[in-house]
Amino acid sequence: NLQPTTKAIGTFSVSTNPHTFSSVNNIMTPQLRPLFLLVTLLSFLANTMSFAVAKEVTVEIQSPGTGPPVTASHRYQSHVTLYISNADGTKTPSGWSTRQSDGAARDAPFAFQPGVGLIEGWSEGVLKMNEGERSWLGVPSEKGYGARSMGSQGGGGFWIPANSDLLFDIEILGKEGGAGAATKQDL
Repeated sequence: NLQPTTKAIGTFSVSTNPHTFSSVNNIMTPQLRPLFLLVTLLSFLANTMSFAVAKEVTVEIQSPGTGPPVTASHRYQSHVTLYISNADGTKTPSGWSTRQSDGAARDAPFAFQPGVGLIEGWSEGVLKMNEGERSWLGVPSEKGYGARSMGSQGGGGFWIPANSDLLFDIEILGKEGGAGAATKQDL
């Protein structure tokens, strides 16, 4: 005597009752069952993988640094220009830059310490960089400002819409108060 039972697996239930899926079995031929299972599995994996990829911080080196790795125990000087990363691969200036060449009134380096008063994605990304390095730092909205808008839309200054993926053009100049790392201009 086998009694039908149901076991919870994560958020799914698996039934041992052979009549549970009778309506599916009635319309699906034995030849289609493996294909159905394969398509279901591939769909699940594709959704899981794209969700994981969407949350990754990326660092794309433009110019390698010759200095030591960035650590959470120091403050650093940097030049930064912030863009909004669009779904089609283009970028839109946010209006915030420390570089005169990118619209700032003058070159005015930004001082920071990883993990102190910064968005999660910034800290995670700069800790993958070296002093003197210039990179594109891609930060998904979940590790940026999330559902919060930042700045002033249309009112001058910078603007970051809610749920924006961010793209920072960042150059780590060196430790604050130190001699700093050699920059591209010094080489």
